[in-house]
Amino acid sequence: MSGLGGLNKSPTGVVIGLVQLALPVVETPADLAAQTRRIVALVGKARRALPGMDMVVFPEYALHGLSMNTASALMCRRDGPEVAAFRDACRTHRIWGCFSIMEHNPAGNPWNAGLIFDPDGNEKLYYRKLHPWVPVEPWAPGDLGIPVFTGPNGARMALIICHDGMFPEMAHEAAYKGAEIMLRTAGYTAPIRHAWKITNQANAFCNLMYTASVCLAGSDGTFNSMGEGMFVNFDGVPLVEGNGLADEIITAELRLDLVREARRLWGVENNIYQFGHRGYVAVAGGARDCPYSYMTDLAAGRYRLPWEDDIAIVDGTGYGFPPPPTK
Repeated sequence: MSGLGGLNKSPTGVVIGLVQLALPVVETPADLAAQTRRIVALVGKARRALPGMDMVVFPEYALHGLSMNTASALMCRRDGPEVAAFRDACRTHRIWGCFSIMEHNPAGNPWNAGLIFDPDGNEKLYYRKLHPWVPVEPWAPGDLGIPVFTGPNGARMALIICHDGMFPEMAHEAAYKGAEIMLRTAGYTAPIRHAWKITNQANAFCNLMYTASVCLAGSDGTFNSMGEGMFVNFDGVPLVEGNGLADEIITAELRLDLVREARRLWGVENNIYQFGHRGYVAVAGGARDCPYSYMTDLAAGRYRLPWEDDIAIVDGTGYGFPPPPTK
């Protein structure tokens, strides 16, 4: 299925490289500039390692490390030098690239953002992480939804970031908008290993969608990130699983013809279709109502858990962040 990591490329395939980037320490603007150069160099490594690679994907926090430092001098802008360097690297090496930045927000806390450029250096995706990993992360929640774009070889693709993947609604939304491949970039550390694997698999199976996911790797002297690049087939079975080796690039070929065939021809377990067409054997076209109270409550702004009054941690003060401003 995976063509030996993309060495035997199919005309209908997309070869993706997941960079298990060494966890950096970035404390100053000089560190930020040096890490930008390192990422650019790894784009070149990806191209040299596998000439047939279509896209190289860097993990969340690849540029900033895990310090959670929100100092303005370290925050990036879409028109800033770091993003320009990533854009130029894609153009120079004729490859699609997926990058992570912590982005300046003039109205409050920074955003945790992802950017994807095509081989001509054109921006094809800009995404802000919808679900920061609270209470540990200080980033403002994303406000751009889950964009889907047309990537290499006509693949319909989406990007989610780290903790986003713990919510099944994220993958469902990506698939609902047509995504055939969902990227997931992360900075997760070892305690999340089991949840990482089962959610990558469930997100794929429940939506007949490939998932391609990668974490940082190695230690910064405080945290140990786990690497573990992971490609999962649309039936939920892992295709390629990485390790904890820093800077290794894990590759796979994902066959667009096969995922499209499954979405078109599967009856049993075509769950992304059946979700909105319940019981179509008994009801013509299936039931089309929404039986889920949490969905209607969320849409109406009245989402509330039965045990909500008992929840102890509802802000980041326990991790040293100030209380957010009251609305």
